[in-house]
Amino acid sequence: MKPEYPAGVVVKRASAGLGLFATRPYRKGEVVIEYVGRVISNAEAYTSRSKYLFEVNSRKTLDGKPKMNVAGYINHSCRPNCEAEIRKGRVFIEARRSIRPGEEFTYDYGKEYFDEYIKASGCRCVKHRPG
Repeated sequence: MKPEYPAGVVVKRASAGLGLFATRPYRKGEVVIEYVGRVISNAEAYTSRSKYLFEVNSRKTLDGKPKMNVAGYINHSCRPNCEAEIRKGRVFIEARRSIRPGEEFTYDYGKEYFDEYIKASGCRCVKHRPG
């Protein structure tokens, strides 16, 4: 049985494992998807081993493991086509530029995440891919 994704997106193989791809065009500034997940305490966020934590503010962190959070499939890029926007305690992933059908959605995970999880094994985004 094929999983159901929100309209306009599909999860498929990408250079960094699985990624989220456009199935229709997106305009600059358009919301692609909302990053959702279980709200966890600061103590749990501090001890969590999840790679899908998104700090909304000093009192709210989401644990957005994929499957329940399709936005969790969006990969990091040092040259992203999307960005995270926090509005009223919710996280929306918005297009930074026009995105064509078939393009992978990406956003910059930030320096802390990059240094902790990506740097040691090497970044696999378009900017750092050989050739």
